[in-house]
Amino acid sequence: MNSMSDSAPATTRPDGLWAEDLHIGQTFRSEEAEITAEAIVEFASRYDPQPFHVDSVAAVGTFFDQLVASGWHTAAVTMRLLVEAFPVATGIVGAGGEIGWPSATVPGDRLHVEAVIDDIVWSTSRPDRATLVVSHRTVNQSGEIRQRSTARLIAWRRPAGG
Repeated sequence: MNSMSDSAPATTRPDGLWAEDLHIGQTFRSEEAEITAEAIVEFASRYDPQPFHVDSVAAVGTFFDQLVASGWHTAAVTMRLLVEAFPVATGIVGAGGEIGWPSATVPGDRLHVEAVIDDIVWSTSRPDRATLVVSHRTVNQSGEIRQRSTARLIAWRRPAGG
């Protein structure tokens, strides 16, 4: 599909929400995902091979002083959890954002995502869509925030007859 089209893309979630179903302040909470040392090492070995991500012995004495997940691993888990918890009819289509990691994800963390719609701005040039501003917190079982992010997402109106 041409991204410049004036009609909504095909649905990726037939039971999903359309832009007009959403409102400012609406919240979504995901299920949990457990982070294991093996998963940390596997992800980092492929995508972020730094000692504190791939070797618990080599991690001692580093900034973290222990094996920790790459921030990008935390981001990937966050995305997975968000896809399951935030049922946008046309999928989660990103248009930019910010991300930060106030504390590192460690083996044994059970993460969940809490998301809230902060703003909805309807396009004046493309009235079939809106930009959502959605903030997320990725939190472990002890309430420690492992990631904070704010995303700008595109959501479409329900097609006529849909």
